[in-house]
Amino acid sequence: MRIVIAEDNVLLSSGLELLLTAKGFHVAAIAQDAPGFIAAVAEHRPDVTIVDVRLPPTFRDEGIHAALHARRRHPGLPVLVLSQYVEQQYAGELLLDDRRGGVGYLLKDRVSRVSEFVDALRQVAAGGTVMDPEVITQLLTRHARDPIAGLTPREREVLALMAEGKDNRAIAARLVITENAVHKHIGNTFAKLGLPPAGSGHRRVLAVLAYLSSR
Repeated sequence: MRIVIAEDNVLLSSGLELLLTAKGFHVAAIAQDAPGFIAAVAEHRPDVTIVDVRLPPTFRDEGIHAALHARRRHPGLPVLVLSQYVEQQYAGELLLDDRRGGVGYLLKDRVSRVSEFVDALRQVAAGGTVMDPEVITQLLTRHARDPIAGLTPREREVLALMAEGKDNRAIAARLVITENAVHKHIGNTFAKLGLPPAGSGHRRVLAVLAYLSSR
């Protein structure tokens, strides 16, 4: 599996290369800035990419801009954002990008096990969606005053708890309702948001992101 990495920190990029090589991946290129990343993607056509949000020269949002640009030039390009920061303005756009999946957003300080990171990378490469719960929480908090029109108050409550990573049983316990009721609310939410029963993305994640993107 070919990987292109966009990371300006030499120690981190070298560490990722060693780790991924040991796990059977092939690191085709390591770029230290956005233009280098875009060029490397065009040259190597990787199976998955790893991108930091903040790259030279301004260290603001060059990385995530580059990821969006690469996804537009190469539709469906799997992108795993690995950063210390949640770039709220563009994170939702990247994660909702054409709903084809193949996207992820992990926070460096919250990756506690190598196995979890490798599993997340494989899931993104396979077209899945992987998000750190903290990313969803920050995005949801920013847009909490603008709920999707058409969702009932209870459906919005269930959606908010989904954003916290809670499963149906935990949601039922929190809201003091049955799991069947939770399942019904989630099904109604999926239907109202136009999320099909089958697809490459994770519908629970896409439901939250659709909520955010409506604002």
